[in-house]
Amino acid sequence: MGESSQSVTVVALLADPDAPTEIAQRMARVLPARLADKAGQQRRFDFEVVSEPFTAGTEDLPTLTRRIMDRGRAENWDIVVALTDLPLHSQGRKLVVDLSHEHGLALLSLPSLGGLRFQRRARRAVEEAVLSLAGARAEAEQPPHRRSLGRFTGRLAPVHPAPIGKEETSDLRYVVSGPRGYLRVLGGMVRANRPWRLVPGLSKALAAALATGAIATVNSTLWSLAASLATPRLVIATIGSIALLIGWLIVDAHLWHRASEDSPEARKRAALYNASTVLTVGIGVLVCYAGLMVINLVWALFILNGQVFARMTRAPLHATEYWTLAWFVASVATVGGALGSGLESDEAIRAAAYSKREQERRRMLKNDEDQLVT
Repeated sequence: MGESSQSVTVVALLADPDAPTEIAQRMARVLPARLADKAGQQRRFDFEVVSEPFTAGTEDLPTLTRRIMDRGRAENWDIVVALTDLPLHSQGRKLVVDLSHEHGLALLSLPSLGGLRFQRRARRAVEEAVLSLAGARAEAEQPPHRRSLGRFTGRLAPVHPAPIGKEETSDLRYVVSGPRGYLRVLGGMVRANRPWRLVPGLSKALAAALATGAIATVNSTLWSLAASLATPRLVIATIGSIALLIGWLIVDAHLWHRASEDSPEARKRAALYNASTVLTVGIGVLVCYAGLMVINLVWALFILNGQVFARMTRAPLHATEYWTLAWFVASVATVGGALGSGLESDEAIRAAAYSKREQERRRMLKNDEDQLVT
């Protein structure tokens, strides 16, 4: 990957399909001007976005590095920054970014940036990586051990450097570790799964929940039950119905991840993946529940008659009664949605709950397990 021009640096953003590609495309629009300001107007950065599944079939760091190197050698690129939404690991720690100044490449694991202020963190990480790689090419005499991403680590604490094996291509690596690092990666994984997509992805379950809610709202027995329930019982009904739907979706669609190896490292990875699954499905179900409450409230305001309600429940129909009924009916409707989710295919639920990279990873693991059984 030779220098294409003294004044122009060609940067390729090699991104996994789906979310990483969208992020790379947004970066390619804003980073050239930002990098030119920081590097000096005498240097221009041209960005190319290449979307391809470079992580297909492996999460092994050396293998991914070789793939990126081979891809860069085949093109006229000065710098290659690879973006993936899979959580990568290095010696038991969660990888943030891996750099090789000699070969002008960087690998960024997006989940390690966390779920909050994600776009800004991703842009800064790529910005710092490109500046470091471009600076190393301009000052080739600088020894690798003196290079660092000081601003990168300052902005993204608890990111810190990690040791690198003697035979590895990389010369600079940053990881996250400890409880804060675990939570950051977990939040990034949940964001990569984009849990809000679960709502339109469960069309049959939502149809069942809406139908259940519409019928329950005009049921006089439920009027009396809702009017007699205290807030603690309503909260228990909410938690129970949401937990039921989350559990049913995970069990019915086989979303629970089992460790492929009997080792502490494999079990930790499985626990991380399962935690991200529970949170992803949980957030999606909470969004559905909130939507059901609003719809049920609007339906109750439209359909209920105050005199009939008072005669059946011996209580006036005020704002509190509307709210309590909508709340209780949302819990009942969520249970109906759990039953309706059984009509969804496993593939439809996985597509709604996971990113494309995560779907492919789980599909590959399942194929490996099937081959071992046969």
